[in-house]
Amino acid sequence: MTPRPGSKGGTEGMVVAWVLMAALFSVSWFVNRERTLEAARLAWSLFREVLPMFVIVLVFTSLSLGLISEEVLLELLVGRGLLVGSITGAVAGSIAAIPSSVAFPLSAILLDKSVPYTVIAAFTTTLMMVGVVTFPLEREYLGFRAALVRNLAGLAMALVVSVAIGCFFGELP
Repeated sequence: MTPRPGSKGGTEGMVVAWVLMAALFSVSWFVNRERTLEAARLAWSLFREVLPMFVIVLVFTSLSLGLISEEVLLELLVGRGLLVGSITGAVAGSIAAIPSSVAFPLSAILLDKSVPYTVIAAFTTTLMMVGVVTFPLEREYLGFRAALVRNLAGLAMALVVSVAIGCFFGELP
C-alpha cells in the first residue's frame, strides 16, 4: 500500500480554534461579565497549579524524542513486524505526552516513512487516551482508582481502534 502524502502543518486549525475561543469568550463577557471573570480567574489558578507538572512532562518528552534516532524508531515500528510495531507504538504513545497539534503531523511523517496504519493508529490513539507520564497528575485530581480505570479503558479502546484500522486498510486479516 502506498502511503498518502503528509498533511501540512495545523496552523489553520489553530487559527480557527483561537478565533472560536475569542468569539465564545466575547459572547460570555456580554452575557455575564462577572461570571466570565470568575471563570477566567479559576482557569488561571488551575493553569498555575498544573504548569509545573506540565513543564516536567514536556521536558522529559522532548528529551526522549531527541535521544531516539529516526533509524531506531523506524526499526522498532516497521522492521520487526506489525505486531511488534503496534505494541511499540502503543507503548510509546502511552508514555509520550505530546499535544495533538504535534502528534498528528508526526503521524503524517511516520506515514510518509511507510509505517503501517495499524502502528500509527496504536500510537496516536494511546497518545490521546493513555497517560503514563501524566498519571501522577491525574491521580492527584481524579484519585488513584479513577485514573487507573480511565487509563486502562483508554488502552483497551486504543487497541480496538488499532485493530479496526488495520482491518479497514487491509493490513490485518
